[in-house]
Amino acid sequence: MAPVVLIDGPSGAGKSTLADALVVAWPGPLRPTLVRLDDIYPGWQGLDAAVTHLREQVLAPRRLGRPAAWRRYDWERRELAEWHPVDPARPLIVEGCGTLAAAHAPLSDIRVWLAADDRIRKQRALARDGELFRSHWDQWEAGWDAYREREAPERQATIRLAGTPDIRRP
Repeated sequence: MAPVVLIDGPSGAGKSTLADALVVAWPGPLRPTLVRLDDIYPGWQGLDAAVTHLREQVLAPRRLGRPAAWRRYDWERRELAEWHPVDPARPLIVEGCGTLAAAHAPLSDIRVWLAADDRIRKQRALARDGELFRSHWDQWEAGWDAYREREAPERQATIRLAGTPDIRRP
């Protein structure tokens, strides 16, 4: 079975940048499938729902050798959209807040925790997502803090990295 890599950490830590770099540098003939939880969260309070969706629709079926797929959330329409199948023959990289929930550990092979200074990550997140995110920052952070307290994602990690200020996209 192709490996599953999960990348977690707070908003603005550099998860997307790291995931993009892994896809580009992946060895072998099959490029990994990249799933971004930003495409799954059903709104600003959707962290827990996305964690459940990832486990039930992608990670668990894939580990059992069954068909897996994830459903995109349309942020503009504020509704669920189309399904995206996940090819079990290809490596899978999933990045986003919530990937290292405790129940995901036995369903994955490599688990990366990416940390960054709070000031730096807020600057990055707002630069990336603009003023829209600013109005939801505190709401998102409250959900993130609850997830982190409940799931202790850092403890699930097999690799811990620092998302330093000089991290760049490939």
